[in-house]
Amino acid sequence: MSNHAKAQIANYKKTKKVFSWPNLVAKEFIAAILVTVVLLVYSYYVDAPLRELANPGEPENPAKAPWYFLGLQEILVYFDPWIAGVVVPSIIIIGLMVIPYIDVNPKGNGGYCFWDRRFAVTVFLFGFIFWYLLIIVGTYMRGPFWAFFWPWEAWSFDFPTPPPLISLPNWLGIFALLIYFGFGMLVPAVAFWKFAKQLGFIRYNITMSLFLLMMGVLVKIALRLMFNIKYILQTPWFNI
Repeated sequence: MSNHAKAQIANYKKTKKVFSWPNLVAKEFIAAILVTVVLLVYSYYVDAPLRELANPGEPENPAKAPWYFLGLQEILVYFDPWIAGVVVPSIIIIGLMVIPYIDVNPKGNGGYCFWDRRFAVTVFLFGFIFWYLLIIVGTYMRGPFWAFFWPWEAWSFDFPTPPPLISLPNWLGIFALLIYFGFGMLVPAVAFWKFAKQLGFIRYNITMSLFLLMMGVLVKIALRLMFNIKYILQTPWFNI
């Protein structure tokens, strides 16, 4: 066999594709059936963790939302209620909705490939894991009066009084926000100019705005935990 023929065969093996139907769909269907069977067997032998009826004379402390809302309840520690309960979920929903319109990378369509979509996959997984970390913290590390306890610490009402919270002066808060969003929009456009050019002006600004807002939640949490900063900016209409 000639070298040219061998090269063609090797190239064919590299580019050989597997159809999603029936190969992928059949495996996913079998996996779904197995998971369903495991859940049915587990639920038959293990009772649901139902609790006693609510007693208005003895309110629960801490009063926790269902686990799937504990991420929002944890964010309430760091933001005003309307931001944590309305703005943040709205940004998450809008961000998920616009993904098909701002992701112009044709690579990886119809398959699972990390290296062809490093930025998109990394950002999505970061947000996904971050949200579940908030749920874990709210479930296992928040005790009476929503005080923070490490997993190895016992929940008790005798815990140190948390230090007083401070807020930045408005001029410093505005300056910090301008620096954060200004550098956050400009530096990636210069450092990764090919990526910015591929997205285009509108898509790039939408992508980076959503990314900076997501990272801003993490920054706000870090400022609260490390420096006891309650608000970066205070106005008569909203607080950040």
